Amino acid sequence: MRNYNMDYLNIQKHNLTHYFRRMALDERLLPTHISLFMALFYFCNSQAPETPFQVSRPKLMRFSRIKSIATYHKNINDLTTYGYIEYKPSWHPQRGSTVRLIV
Repeated sequence: MRNYNMDYLNIQKHNLTHYFRRMALDERLLPTHISLFMALFYFCNSQAPETPFQVSRPKLMRFSRIKSIATYHKNINDLTTYGYIEYKPSWHPQRGSTVRLIV
């Protein structure tokens, strides 16, 4: 069995810890919101999560296990409205939408 250095996985030391605590206390959020946010977090630059990044809807839906496009759009809009992210959709087939985590 390998001995992994677990410091990089210590979420309590991560700069988004307060963000996760805020989400845990927000009763408006459903499991799909949190799953979608985790997908966004996965695709962002974790060293600078406030930096805008591009990601496609299919990748986010696949990672977050959201099957319905309507659910995806509702959740992405809710996260924007609730102040967790900034979202600029792209209708270009090869370019992803631009997202920024509001930290």
